[in-house]
Amino acid sequence: MSATILDGEAIAQSIKNEIARRTRDRAVEGYRPPGLAIVIVGNDPSSHVYVRLKKKDCEAVGFHTEIRRLDESVSEKEVVSYLQDFNSDERIDGILVQLPLPPQIDPLTVIKTINPDKDVDGIHPYNLGMLTLREPAIRSCTSKGIMSLLDRTDVPIRGLDATVVGASNHVGRPACLELLRAGCTVTSCHRFSRDTKSHVASADIVVSATGVAGLIKGDWVKPGAIVIDVGIERQSDGSLRGDVDFDSVVKVAGWLTPVPGGVGPMTRVSILENLMEAAETISS
Repeated sequence: MSATILDGEAIAQSIKNEIARRTRDRAVEGYRPPGLAIVIVGNDPSSHVYVRLKKKDCEAVGFHTEIRRLDESVSEKEVVSYLQDFNSDERIDGILVQLPLPPQIDPLTVIKTINPDKDVDGIHPYNLGMLTLREPAIRSCTSKGIMSLLDRTDVPIRGLDATVVGASNHVGRPACLELLRAGCTVTSCHRFSRDTKSHVASADIVVSATGVAGLIKGDWVKPGAIVIDVGIERQSDGSLRGDVDFDSVVKVAGWLTPVPGGVGPMTRVSILENLMEAAETISS
């Protein structure tokens, strides 16, 4: 058996094409392009790469971007002030703070400062709370991307057993909530779990988001399972590896995402979807 590869790049491109069409249609109707503000603090190379990619995505669909680059030593008060300015800026429909932040800045304080209606990452406590209540507002972008990938399998997932490995606030927990909302029976595995392997082995859907390269092996996976690999880790030779040992799992799974080119592009395109929805809500 060889898994069907879920090509996140191709799926994301088809979604971007539709967003670009909607942007053009809105322009004909007299609406300005949706606007995204990105705040990045410090000189972390990976963060700057991600910001460049997000800016490129916005340009590809006709969105406006404004990037505020701040020094590593900036105070929390200053960051909050910039965010408050973007909250009140009518040209800006979405705000994104690139994480991680330096130690003098509390990420939760920063995230809570963002107007929930402009939280295109979907990580404000209000938006995560609404997802918990099964009344989603702006959805967390990575878990939203995961659900879009699952939709592309055409496998009816209601009633299936799903195991999410990793319980971060930005990925693991929202993914559990999304899968519950879709009608799955959900198991959350984390660093205190005693037997993660057995929980993975019984799952019809596996989502792994730990950042531990090669954690999920082929003998962990139920034959025919859908395996979504969120993890990404750069190796000493410069290559990228995910949580899933691709070579062994591809022989067992029914569906599998690659790294890179799987969840990453879907996360970024989900930001564009959230931004378009925010702009349309404001203009309606």
